[in-house]
Amino acid sequence: MKRLKLFFIFLIINFSALGIGSWLMDNGPRSQWYLGLNKAPWTPPGWVFGAAWSTIMVCFSIYLSYLFYRNNSKKVQVIFGLQVILNVIWNFIFFNQHLVLMGLITITALTVVIFYFFFKYKTAPRAITYLLLPYMIWLVIATSLNAYVLVNN
Repeated sequence: MKRLKLFFIFLIINFSALGIGSWLMDNGPRSQWYLGLNKAPWTPPGWVFGAAWSTIMVCFSIYLSYLFYRNNSKKVQVIFGLQVILNVIWNFIFFNQHLVLMGLITITALTVVIFYFFFKYKTAPRAITYLLLPYMIWLVIATSLNAYVLVNN
């Protein structure tokens, strides 16, 4: 019962963070600035981003409910908080402020945090840890997209 409660708490936190990040984008992918950029040939269509982030946040919420049930330490709380902040501010930095290099630094830091979760905090059952894979894969792709924009614009 406690894990289920934690799951719903993390769903609310994670989807709220996505909502705040989206609000901070200020028209982001539809802005003249973004539309005028040279983007990577592997940039997915817009609908993929919503589907990917929804899937990622559900999987991440399941993972976090197990992790916090087993290890609700101050360190885990701080790392999770850092993840939320990095996830939210990347949208503002990249789309709103057009700070592509700072965006790359931010998304790289977010990637490191998620990989840290994966390698440092293995949960039981072990398969729960693999729920981080969609997030990890997506961040590698997103980081490459950000890097491409930096190098080619």
